[in-house]
Amino acid sequence: MIARKLSLPLLSGLFLLAACAFDVINLRLSPTRFEPVSDAPQEWVLRSDVKVTLVSGWATALKKGTTWKQVGTVIEGTVLKTRDQIVTVEASDIFEAEPVINGGRIVGFYLPVDKAFTPADPAAPVELDEVEAASASFRYQDFHRGK
Repeated sequence: MIARKLSLPLLSGLFLLAACAFDVINLRLSPTRFEPVSDAPQEWVLRSDVKVTLVSGWATALKKGTTWKQVGTVIEGTVLKTRDQIVTVEASDIFEAEPVINGGRIVGFYLPVDKAFTPADPAAPVELDEVEAASASFRYQDFHRGK
């Protein structure tokens, strides 16, 4: 009789715990050292949309036509940043992210707040067109002259 009285609350509690549980997914992060660009950064325009798959978690798709600027390097490659879209990686939390390029592929993302790198799996090919500094400067001057 006592066992029966205890088993019902125990089973009810276990059921509630199972119903409220959620998957905790952690990004695979490696600490890395960021070196900022010391001279005028290069700029590129993304030629097509790029979807990057991570070892764990999910990444924002990078949009065609966005302009990317080299902001630094990490051991894994060149770190790019854009003002044209918000880039994040997600697991059980959301992280600001900057794509890392090496050998014409996005090899992962640098997380500036965490000072860490999360790898892509597999690395995603990326096609970038270089923005010429002279034409960018010309467009900037024309814009500010009211032309």
